[in-house]
Amino acid sequence: MDLIKTNEDLAGACARLAAAPYIAVDTEFMREQTFWPRLCLIQIASGDTEVLVDGLAPGLDLKPFFDLMIDEDVLKVFHSARQDIEIVHHLASVIPHPIFDTQVAAMVCGFGEAVSYTMLVKRLLGRNLDKTSRFTDWSRRPLSDRQLTYALGDVTHLRDLYPKLRAQLDQSERASWLNEEMGVLTDPATYQLHPEQAWKRLKMRTKTPKSLAVLMELAAWREREAQSQDVPRARILKDEALYDIASQAPRTIEDLGSLRSLHNGFARSMRGRSVLEAVGRGLERDPGTIPPIERGEPMPPEAQAVVDLLRVLLKATAGRHGVAPKLIATSEELEQIARSDDADAAALRGWRKKLFGDDALALKRGELALVIDRGEVSVRPAKSGAE
Repeated sequence: MDLIKTNEDLAGACARLAAAPYIAVDTEFMREQTFWPRLCLIQIASGDTEVLVDGLAPGLDLKPFFDLMIDEDVLKVFHSARQDIEIVHHLASVIPHPIFDTQVAAMVCGFGEAVSYTMLVKRLLGRNLDKTSRFTDWSRRPLSDRQLTYALGDVTHLRDLYPKLRAQLDQSERASWLNEEMGVLTDPATYQLHPEQAWKRLKMRTKTPKSLAVLMELAAWREREAQSQDVPRARILKDEALYDIASQAPRTIEDLGSLRSLHNGFARSMRGRSVLEAVGRGLERDPGTIPPIERGEPMPPEAQAVVDLLRVLLKATAGRHGVAPKLIATSEELEQIARSDDADAAALRGWRKKLFGDDALALKRGELALVIDRGEVSVRPAKSGAE
């Protein structure tokens, strides 16, 4: 099995693939030691062409591949497309289009929230996948025949999945649902990493506006450093250290050096000085730019009761339409809707609003009632007091 390593071979392969109505695409990458994913291998398959491209081949110009990714006459089929698209966007500043994500399509078609690629191939194609090469080192050369066979299999199965899922979508008349989801995946804003927003990725919470302001500045500094040096964020500074610094807000080298989360000598390093500068910016930050602290307080009982009702409605709606509940609304969105009819939740927009959001708001207003009919939960207009 040959790997494409020359510009001439890549251009010829992409020209053949461009004649197909759709192609299956996958990538293998490594990012354990870098901030940006390192593209190691590209796999593409059409009806009559199967291609493996060595992303690490010296002197290989991937422009024909990137041009293929934005060819409007060729549908690009991915499974769980986000990371593949992220790689293309980072390397070429383009977004593959048009696309079809079989993972999202499977949820729309009612295969559940957690259906894996392996199970999808088994259920729709009756094939068993060998996943033993999934976590191998794709940057090491030469790649073994077993690795190449595994990698190519991902797109040949994907190529065969597409028409089956497309047929189910067309039969259920849910293609418009998928189109909305593909719109999010192909929006450049989805892949923009703003250092100023990096603090939102952090899971732990701060207790005061001052510590949050410092954390926001520290996270932005770390993000810029990690991006510019192309190293993982934790290589710059671990999350635990960020919280420790934000909590203590040290202003001097001595104060910074006393923190147990930092190794000896950090305080007097260039990074230590940069951290102190970030702390200073945080302490001087305009209070109007600091978002409210999330206290994590439990919802009042009456609001929690609304969430419970919305969760029942969601499960009933998902079951009735044969679609994964998580695709319609998340638990966080249910809480947002319980708190406000004007919540900025995806469940109150587009096809989700028609399917669930409108009923959720009507249920909150007392205009709908949940009833058990023949052992199943259904929705009925609520009876007025006069009746």
